[in-house]
Amino acid sequence: MQPNYTSSTGGFNGLTPLRSLLLLTGCLLLGMTLGALLADGTVYVLSPLFGQDPPLRLLPLIKNPGRYANGWPLLMIAQGVNHLFNFLIPVLVYRKVFERSNFPAMNDRPLVAVSGLGLVVMLVIIFMPFNALLIEWNQNLTLPETLAPVEKWMRAKEDELSGLTKFLTSFSSTGQLILAILIIAVIPSIGEEALFRGVLQRNFVQWTGNMHVGIWLAAAIFSAIHIQFYGFFPRMLLGALFGYLYAWSGNLWVPILAHFVNNGFTVLMVYLNKQKVVSVNIEETESVPVLGALVSMVLSFGILYYFRQINQPKPSGSERL
Repeated sequence: MQPNYTSSTGGFNGLTPLRSLLLLTGCLLLGMTLGALLADGTVYVLSPLFGQDPPLRLLPLIKNPGRYANGWPLLMIAQGVNHLFNFLIPVLVYRKVFERSNFPAMNDRPLVAVSGLGLVVMLVIIFMPFNALLIEWNQNLTLPETLAPVEKWMRAKEDELSGLTKFLTSFSSTGQLILAILIIAVIPSIGEEALFRGVLQRNFVQWTGNMHVGIWLAAAIFSAIHIQFYGFFPRMLLGALFGYLYAWSGNLWVPILAHFVNNGFTVLMVYLNKQKVVSVNIEETESVPVLGALVSMVLSFGILYYFRQINQPKPSGSERL
């Protein structure tokens, strides 16, 4: 089952590919600007309630979050506001104003008609060891000597984002776990899948006339926009996984579910590890054995193939004859 992309040569609602991308980019840039302003305003307004005097601004909080008492919930809330305006809201505006469509129109098949939702959950978790091996490989890549300044900048950016991620996953209470799942798993899974699968993948497939090209183009942009260079390839592969789930299910809630499981399971495992409930540190990619990763890869592709098979369109009565 593949999404029923419109066949109009003018694009969705008559938009040419270039015009569509320009309008979408404009919506995203406007959303990012508003999101940054609102996130900063949210921190400024809420910080006195968390004991900050004088009120705190977002940039100092991002630069040194551990310096401030109660900086964790402030940064989490700011992240949620920022993400909504970076992804979901611009997509909804773009779809409504320019494509004259809405969120449900991204689903060409009702969710109740999709088989194997439990397999989607299983697939994402089984895929993690293989992806962890790719993360380890990607982190060890080095650029040619002539690009040493670029590599130094990339490493510095990676370390900065890694430090921020570690701070955001340094929670200990059940309330913090719930907030972390909302901000790290629920909001990103809806917003990012709406953009990268619901809009970009659909449009790329239509414009190129090739499902696989559309999926991988969207996956590459999905990975690049995270600005984590030493995780580019594993994140692109993850994006492609979400893309094929969307293409073969015809319903955007399927990759949203997969994205939520990927992020939410990671957050939960980090929490359980810090609580000494489990000994596995899911953030420690160096501990993944090659054999385990290869078994993970084989099982993942097997489950994905089976998911495709059980969601193939049923032949009509005349086709059976």
